[in-house]
Amino acid sequence: MKKLAYICALTGMLALSSCNDYLDIVPKGERIPTTLADYEALLRDEYAIGQSSILQTLYLLNDNYMTRSNLNSSTLNAANYLWDESTDRTLLNNGAESTYYDNYAAISSCNLILENVPTATEATDEERTEVMNYARVVRAMCYYILTNYYADTYDATTAAEKLSVPLITSADINAPYTQATIADMYDFIISDLTTAIDNGIPAQSMTVIHPNLGAAYALLARVYLQMGNYPEALRNANLALEQNNALYDWNAFYDEHRENIENPKDYTNLPTPMDYDYVENYYFRCGDRTPNYTTSDFNLPVERAERFEEGDARFLSRWKLYSSGEDTYYQGVNNGYFNYAGLTTTEVYLIKAECLARQDDLPGAMDALNAVREKRIRPDVYRPASASTLAEAIELIRRTKDNELIFSIVPFADARRFNNEGTYARTMTKTYNGQTLSLRPDSHLWTMPIPAGAINNPGNGTIQQNATK
Repeated sequence: MKKLAYICALTGMLALSSCNDYLDIVPKGERIPTTLADYEALLRDEYAIGQSSILQTLYLLNDNYMTRSNLNSSTLNAANYLWDESTDRTLLNNGAESTYYDNYAAISSCNLILENVPTATEATDEERTEVMNYARVVRAMCYYILTNYYADTYDATTAAEKLSVPLITSADINAPYTQATIADMYDFIISDLTTAIDNGIPAQSMTVIHPNLGAAYALLARVYLQMGNYPEALRNANLALEQNNALYDWNAFYDEHRENIENPKDYTNLPTPMDYDYVENYYFRCGDRTPNYTTSDFNLPVERAERFEEGDARFLSRWKLYSSGEDTYYQGVNNGYFNYAGLTTTEVYLIKAECLARQDDLPGAMDALNAVREKRIRPDVYRPASASTLAEAIELIRRTKDNELIFSIVPFADARRFNNEGTYARTMTKTYNGQTLSLRPDSHLWTMPIPAGAINNPGNGTIQQNATK
């Protein structure tokens, strides 16, 4: 069945699928993996490894603009965008949602690597270990996304009782699995990452789509922050920054493209710097964009654009106000490859900032925050941020982080974390068609429904729906 699992992985099938024994016959044109290079090639397949859509979180946060015509239909997108608590999203989500299936496809490939690479040929033990370490970090990233999308946010008082998502560790598609608790899933993610670090994941990986040592530390910092373990989040953030602390200078980008940027009628696509060579990258992951094809940036609602800081060169360089028919929004004017779903130094600086603030080091927190802002805010506008209370510090850090990490899962995960904590919870409001709409911190909409296809065809296990509706 391992031969079949490899074929299934290469064709995008999931470990939850069913197959017949006659498919053990290898089709013409396929090859049975035997060498380390055969298995390592799975890590280079961005269609199977690098896609991790979190599109519904972008709609829920109103970070990605939806046209008026698209909001006229009863869809999952519209239900989340309009914060419609009366709609049963479990009924709307009855198709093959890519968030679930793409991440499990990547997990299937990682499981295949971890199960078979120890006996792969044409490699040294060190080379085998390196490839296995990459797979562990990728798998940990996938499970982080899945559990923060389809399960409630981490809460130490309930994490051992509440369910997360199926925890699948075998490449055999017939292997049984369990739907792990949130606590068990976080333990598993941390174990994968610490094992990769302890086993010597390299500081310089094969490529930027292979996560390096800095990526492992950065993801651990993100995980521990989500758990509210600020000392461990800070420790790992500092270790990540020891690997790479570079920040891209968006002010320099603005100056280079000033003529285009300052012309409100010029919508010529600018080359995004957030690509494979972005100096901030620990690990590149394309997320919601199709690999190997250049794409444009997402569009922003006008109300969302207003939450960017005055003089933010990154905002000014990426979006311009645009109107078409009944729609007015900020159109993305950058084009290329976007590291929406990977790990970057900016996130780590801002994790560090929050952790220092939580430990009553407000000057240190502002230093970490301002290190990012100096590279973003136009010199004629920039003033160092300062805070005299924890609440002020959290507000400043969160503003920058929500804007910097927009279109990633981070603003969604952070919002859930703050909502659960209570102190810094927010009720989101907007006006649509003359109605005032709101999204409360305790709304059931903050947990996405597991696709009906997975619930109804769970494979060799059972899956319980975590979303109310």
